[in-house]
Amino acid sequence: MNQIQDVVKAYYGETLKGSADLRTDACTTEGAPPPHVSAALAAVHDEVAAKYYGCGLAIPAALEGLKVLDLGCGAGRDVFALAKLVGPNGHVTGVDMTDEQLEVARAHEAWHAERFGYDAPNTRFVKGELEKLGELDLAPGSFDLIISNCVINLCTDKPEVFRQAHRLLKPGGELYFSDVYADRRVPEALVNDPVLYGECLSGALYWGDYQSIAKASGFTDPRVVSHRRLAIIDPKLKAKVEPIRFASVTARLMKLEDPDAACEDYGQAVIYKGGVEGMERVFVLDAEHEIEAGRVFPVCGNTLAMLMETRFAPYFDVVGDGQTHYGLFPGCAAPDVFAETMTDSSPAPVGGCC
Repeated sequence: MNQIQDVVKAYYGETLKGSADLRTDACTTEGAPPPHVSAALAAVHDEVAAKYYGCGLAIPAALEGLKVLDLGCGAGRDVFALAKLVGPNGHVTGVDMTDEQLEVARAHEAWHAERFGYDAPNTRFVKGELEKLGELDLAPGSFDLIISNCVINLCTDKPEVFRQAHRLLKPGGELYFSDVYADRRVPEALVNDPVLYGECLSGALYWGDYQSIAKASGFTDPRVVSHRRLAIIDPKLKAKVEPIRFASVTARLMKLEDPDAACEDYGQAVIYKGGVEGMERVFVLDAEHEIEAGRVFPVCGNTLAMLMETRFAPYFDVVGDGQTHYGLFPGCAAPDVFAETMTDSSPAPVGGCC
């Protein structure tokens, strides 16, 4: 194991005793989740919840019956919340390399199964490095959903993590994850700082590099679900990293059969029929697509595929046969994830779709 992985294991296995020990807000979560997700999170054992270090809400909608993989599951907070949300017919596997975290997770499997009313746990915890997912007991094309919460930035071979995630997903599956990004490439001297790395800052990918890596791994059209600028609480750490800006981004990467390289217009639209728990009135695909129930909503070819080639298909009707191509879909842009807030973000001509 290399030096950086040793640093990460020590930081999360020994240095941090709980989320109160963090020195930045990178590994914390803001915003209130939907009520059913809040209820699932509230049902997690206090000892597990106290060791949560995520940077966003990596729990998407429509989870009943899914087979889920959590990359860098830690003590299992998200695994157990998902175990409740997928129900007794679903299953959640967590992967982590830190013995101390896995010990806590495994010690609480039976407790959660009993609390949820299941005959047996629908969870499994696997020890392993995310850079070596291909060597673990995980079958290719076997997961409907892969999540990760502020962990990929800690990996030393990030492209391999994305490649393996794509390999492990079923067609129509998705990688839905929260992570930290920088507005420029982080200097090597900062990368080697153990506290900055452990706090999810100096291992952060440059946003442009992330998009290139995601596309090269088969996720042709990466989407931003939500984002926020990070605050550095510790003044000494803040002085070290300035003027680099950091953002926490929740993103979704879909494994589509034949996506377009750009947002193409085929004269089609969708109508959201409702029915997704937590999104009864408005279905949120990403930061640029909030689809009101009952309203005709024009979409590009990739957005249509994200809705109709995935678990979301039962909730939508399609307008138009898609037989005519009208060129690029108008108004395509991606949000500026380094804006102060989501509301003051301005369109950027790179990344996501319409």
